Amino acid sequence: MKHENRYCTCMAVLVLKPKEDIRIRRGHPWVYDNEIARTLSDPAPGDEVEVQDARGLTVGYAFYNPSSRIRARIYSKQAKHADLSFFLRAFEKARAWRLLCFGEDALTHGMSLRIVFGEADGVPGLVVDAFAGIPLEASASTPALPQANQPEGLWLSAQFLSLGVELRKEHIVAALREVFKPDGIVERSDAPVRALEGLQPSAGVLWGTVPPRILITENNAFYEVDLLGGQKTGWFLDQRANRAAAARYAPGARVLDMFCNQGGFSISAAKAGAAAVLAVDSSREALELLHHNAVRNGVSDRIEIISANAFDYLRELEKMGRRFDLVILDPPAFAKNRAALEGARRGYKELNLRGMRLLERGGILATFSCSHWFDDAMFDSMLLDAAHDCNRTLRLLEQRNQDVDHPIVYGYEESRYLKGRILQVL
Repeated sequence: MKHENRYCTCMAVLVLKPKEDIRIRRGHPWVYDNEIARTLSDPAPGDEVEVQDARGLTVGYAFYNPSSRIRARIYSKQAKHADLSFFLRAFEKARAWRLLCFGEDALTHGMSLRIVFGEADGVPGLVVDAFAGIPLEASASTPALPQANQPEGLWLSAQFLSLGVELRKEHIVAALREVFKPDGIVERSDAPVRALEGLQPSAGVLWGTVPPRILITENNAFYEVDLLGGQKTGWFLDQRANRAAAARYAPGARVLDMFCNQGGFSISAAKAGAAAVLAVDSSREALELLHHNAVRNGVSDRIEIISANAFDYLRELEKMGRRFDLVILDPPAFAKNRAALEGARRGYKELNLRGMRLLERGGILATFSCSHWFDDAMFDSMLLDAAHDCNRTLRLLEQRNQDVDHPIVYGYEESRYLKGRILQVL
């Protein structure tokens, strides 16, 4: 469905049922269809609307979408209009948070960060990653390290996942250019969630130029990133700190990295001194990039790359009698919604149980879940059950979340989506 970029001059009002404002006042930005008592005026899809409680008091201002179960997404409790000035202010605040966390020169000295994290940054449905690095024209058969004084650039990869930001794309691109001054902006709005907003997938270069590949630096390692063809926005920046944390247990270890993708965990472990790394994923495209990344970092001789289904290959490894000192499990989200939780729990349990069985006694398990539906209590309960079933005891070393450029906002539990545990398995 095609939408025009327009704004309603007379703002409509959504009136909530009694007590439905409490959750929103405590920080949650979504208004569901069954929480609305009535609508004053007739807002069009994508319009800005005022959200009021049952007493007529303003709760906030939101993007309206009659096609979505999330009928309205709060973008501000004060600003009435999401115009260019609004996005400039929002992105300046988002930028200030990253500089507070990573230093004043974070975005000018080769650090790749998530610079806008949707509702957690007050721009519902917009995700933007900034990739700082060296442009690569093509993926060479024998990748080389960057030479001194090679020019660096900054490219943005954006996902427009709600109708409200889709209709304001022109203002958003202008504000991103003004605040972050990139060399190019690519759109990766090809996530299935867009269908829930009545939107078709969309991808391509929005502004400027974007090279076929970019060479970024993370944790003192080089990675080749494909912004137009890679998964999500091109690289999973949320695991940056967790990759460094897991690598601390890698020196001298035999490492198994399941769902290795482009090699973030594998290469971090190898560069930290792992004796050998077995990297497994079902995506041949991701494994090709992993190979290039391993060669470029000088660790390809210690990384064995396998294309296989994770569950099937874990069973094969057990039959072969393979043993490891560090097992890393970083699967995709098994629970896309609440209805999928039971099946997700079974999947996570089998995955972790088999990972534990492959560990030497006293070995380290670094395990993660990126589904916000599968919360911390469920995650810990699943791990305890898996350990019980294979007669192991777990000792907690580290409890992990996504890195801080993906801010967690109290009251908005969907922002607390990535959870991880680094455990000693006794």
